[in-house]
Amino acid sequence: MSEAALGETTLTFDDNRFGSIVLGHYDQNIARIERRLNISANTNGNRITLKGPQDACESAKRVLENLYARAKAGQHISMGDVDGAIEEGALQGTLFPAIVERARGQFEQIGTRKKGPVRARNSAQDQYIRALKKNELVFAQGPAGTGKTWLAVGHAVALLEQGVVEKIILSRPAVEAGERLGFLPGDMREKVDPYLRPIFDALNDFMDSRHVERGLQTGMIEVAPLAFMRGRTLTNACVLLDEAQNTTSMQMKMFLTRLGEGSRMIVNGDPTQIDLPPGQKSGLSEAISLTEHLDGIGHIVFRDADVVRHDLVRRIVTAYENAHARSLPGSSS
Repeated sequence: MSEAALGETTLTFDDNRFGSIVLGHYDQNIARIERRLNISANTNGNRITLKGPQDACESAKRVLENLYARAKAGQHISMGDVDGAIEEGALQGTLFPAIVERARGQFEQIGTRKKGPVRARNSAQDQYIRALKKNELVFAQGPAGTGKTWLAVGHAVALLEQGVVEKIILSRPAVEAGERLGFLPGDMREKVDPYLRPIFDALNDFMDSRHVERGLQTGMIEVAPLAFMRGRTLTNACVLLDEAQNTTSMQMKMFLTRLGEGSRMIVNGDPTQIDLPPGQKSGLSEAISLTEHLDGIGHIVFRDADVVRHDLVRRIVTAYENAHARSLPGSSS
């Protein structure tokens, strides 16, 4: 790297209280920014000096300014929020200077009573939320940890609280795409609870636990194994099908044709984690292929770079993706 390519940028926080939130516990947030953007940051009270490639320093400055604005607004800042701000800063850097300020903080958000406004952390999540708001049916595919299920549940809760829909229906193929639940103890909810636990965890993030329990008792929130959808017409409901890569072609067709008046459907899955028997076509992959050119249907693809969990998860997913690519016929491994 030539000396001419290097730069130095300084910014000052107005309030040390919010500045310390931005920096993170033991400066972990600023350390994350240093690693991701390949810059160095020196802090002196409320003043930060950034050194490195000039464009990276400008990106880091945008990231810190965005995080500072979130801290002043009373929002919690996690490592995932730092990663999201980095993605957002990169997006802003591609815009013409005249509209950079207008673009700042314009990632889409979901608002619920308990959680308040939840903003997308990267451009893929931004596109996902926009698709959810625009379309009655949305397919989202990608690796674990990208926020597909969590954001889908948040959107469903928002629709319920706004009165757009009257109920939420949660479904997924049970026991590796089969529907063999009879040997499990308990009623239907207890039988499928282990398989829907990630969705329940998300529900409790967006709703008070007593409201979740009351909704389950009154039917405002319904847990329905995929096989139990047959013969129904789902009206005025937000229906979430999770782990859809494990549906068969027949199951997926049956599910999609349940869409009734005033309803929304969200179909999530990871095509790289199909548990169907060898030779069995995934209903998710087929449905995406058949509907990709149909109007009114949203299609979102998340990549390993969009993982918003622990940074190790991103690297693990990338390692598996690279190994899979090397194993394909014709690869030069």
